[in-house]
Amino acid sequence: MMRLNAQAVSIDAAAGETGRREISGIAVPYGVPAVVADGTSVIFEAGSLPVDGKNPRLYMNHDSTNAIGIVTDRVDTPEGMLFTAKISKTQAGDEALILAMDGVLDSVSVGVNPTKFTTAKDGTITVTAADWLELSMVPVPAFAGAVITDIAASIHQEPKKDDIDLSTEEPLVEEVTEMSEPVAPAVEATIPTAPLFAQAKRQFVMPTAAEYMAAMHAGGDTFQNVNAAYREAVRSQQTALQAAAGDVLTTDTPGLLPVPVLGPVFQDLNFVRPVVSAFGARSMPNTPSKTFVRPTITTHTSAATQTEGSAVSATTMVIASNTVTKTTVAGQVTLSMQDMDFTDPASMNIILNDLAGEYLIKTDDIAADNLVAGKTASGSTWTVTAGDPSSLISALYDAAREIAEDSNYFPTHLCVSPDVWEKLGAQLDSNKRPVLGYVTDGIMGQNSIGKVGGMGYNNMNVMGLQLVVDNNFASGTMLVVYAPAFEIYEAQQGVLSLVNPSTLTRTFSYYGYFATFVAKSFMVQGIVIA
Repeated sequence: MMRLNAQAVSIDAAAGETGRREISGIAVPYGVPAVVADGTSVIFEAGSLPVDGKNPRLYMNHDSTNAIGIVTDRVDTPEGMLFTAKISKTQAGDEALILAMDGVLDSVSVGVNPTKFTTAKDGTITVTAADWLELSMVPVPAFAGAVITDIAASIHQEPKKDDIDLSTEEPLVEEVTEMSEPVAPAVEATIPTAPLFAQAKRQFVMPTAAEYMAAMHAGGDTFQNVNAAYREAVRSQQTALQAAAGDVLTTDTPGLLPVPVLGPVFQDLNFVRPVVSAFGARSMPNTPSKTFVRPTITTHTSAATQTEGSAVSATTMVIASNTVTKTTVAGQVTLSMQDMDFTDPASMNIILNDLAGEYLIKTDDIAADNLVAGKTASGSTWTVTAGDPSSLISALYDAAREIAEDSNYFPTHLCVSPDVWEKLGAQLDSNKRPVLGYVTDGIMGQNSIGKVGGMGYNNMNVMGLQLVVDNNFASGTMLVVYAPAFEIYEAQQGVLSLVNPSTLTRTFSYYGYFATFVAKSFMVQGIVIA
């Protein structure tokens, strides 16, 4: 399943028992490339997401155990898939609305299952059809500009009889007060009566799914004006310098010349988790305790040939009670209100993205360390020799034999540090041909014992083992692993925030619970490199 973050989103949050609890925006922009969690570049074509069928559920941070609502409207447009989602009146839903109004959850992310797609030579996937499974509120966007652009509260108010003429046929005009602080704004409903006074034009941000459908139903100039307003809103966000009339030069108007900051900020860390992604993370047991028990069989029952009249083979099964301890992984940062208000691109989004990314890196580091700590030294040694991969083949099969002899299972993954990955890629046969063929260039031959999909860790295998390259492994690490023997448990809790009025600052923290368990150490075989 792909998880892809979307662009501009608006929220209609509840401020009273009868207030609306909705978020609206673009779930997926069409024709815009983005990078999903595993590093793959993906482009969605127009019409690739369905507007009918079962409504996608609304989650927090792609956690199916933390459902907070449901997508109620889907509208397919040339620009992208518009949506409206209703947030349930639950504690989790209330927390999601508060985080959104505080500016913490300013993005949405879709979870889809592509059913029709093509893959370009550079690895970019173009999706033409997909099942839309879920939509999540998240703090970390994949698209530049994937932020919430408008927050409003619809408050139910009993009108006074003197204020409203029930005979009028004019519709109610809803005005949304802009907020500089994350608090529920007041909304006033009025009906224009003669004489009409000039009013400030409402700034158009983005049509909600409901607005777009209403305009589409009306058709004609109404629909044309909504589309025109949308394009104007996009253009208004782009800074442009226009030439002045006459002989006015830029030296005459220094105060009007902006100093552009070209965003987004360059990111020098790749927030990926090779070990966690390869082995998969299970849901953390929802128990009010710091530990939980993971049972394993230490002695199996038995069966044997029975001689007539003699005793049948009998062995008592022994099941061990293994205690797994939950680890809390967290990070914190404090921002001044000025830093959040005066910077563009907004520093808060950049820093929160980095905070969440550091959580990902640390949890993967814990998984890598615990995998190495749980290994069994197989006694296998790879003696790296130029032009002779026979020692590599022997070491891999020796480790695989150790696993198969005791279980009849065969290894699935080869986990290595970057320096070992380099040695694997440099392996040549006696004719100086690579033994790990580059399938993208067609360099495959009878000498090949594996293949790679390019200079990366995706789509790589060595003798049928999926290669996992992780810089969290210590230098010289090489493990042959049967994946089900290594279990990962996780419960991401997301972002917490606290306003500090005395210092005009806001403190953010990102945290989650993480644990690993090696069920059988002989299924994690270490290879020594000489």
